[in-house]
Amino acid sequence: MDNLSQYLNTVLFGLYPYFAVTVFLVGSLLRFDHGQYTWKTGSSQMLSSRHMRLASNCFHVGILVIFFGHLVGLLTPHWAYEWIISPGNKQIMAILVGGIAGIFCFIGGAMLLWRRLSNPRVRATSSAMDTFIIFLLVVQVTLGLGTIIPAMDHLDGGVMLQLANWAQSIVFFKGNAAVHLQGINWVYKIHILIGLTLFLLFPFSRLVHVWSVPLGYLFRRYQIVRRRG
Repeated sequence: MDNLSQYLNTVLFGLYPYFAVTVFLVGSLLRFDHGQYTWKTGSSQMLSSRHMRLASNCFHVGILVIFFGHLVGLLTPHWAYEWIISPGNKQIMAILVGGIAGIFCFIGGAMLLWRRLSNPRVRATSSAMDTFIIFLLVVQVTLGLGTIIPAMDHLDGGVMLQLANWAQSIVFFKGNAAVHLQGINWVYKIHILIGLTLFLLFPFSRLVHVWSVPLGYLFRRYQIVRRRG
């Protein structure tokens, strides 16, 4: 790797992650503090409900499985699971589960994007950022599905361990994170960069509603309902 390539690799995969996550956290806090009236999903279901439930359910189920799959898969140290499953088998499981979730997410996201572009009422009430974020999410999940192709050429789990080492180096401040991505296929790198860009744009988009997920609803007390009369 020449000096220029090494420098770009360090900037994009060693420094850019910290910049993106800093904007993600600080921007979310500032928006909550100064723009609470914009802290919403901006739902357009009242304008047109056709295929909305199918598209939204497919998209949200797919993206939640993908998110938590990445979270556990990338940040779990190798020693914590090596006595249960080998890296190769873990990669095969990731391909199967991630592939199915990715298809669900792609179908739902493509339907939502098409609806936002083709429905005049929905398009008229959509901001440019709304449309761009959905487009970027569809591109991201498409790239994610695209990583299955090179992954089939190395089912030993070696590249998966490289990606996990990179993510853990970033999150746990181990330093020199970018070195773990040397030599991996370009589709993984583009996938990572778009993922980091989504974190960067998060505070300026409708995605902030993720912070308001009503987890308390799962643990609330039962309501006592009495019939009238």
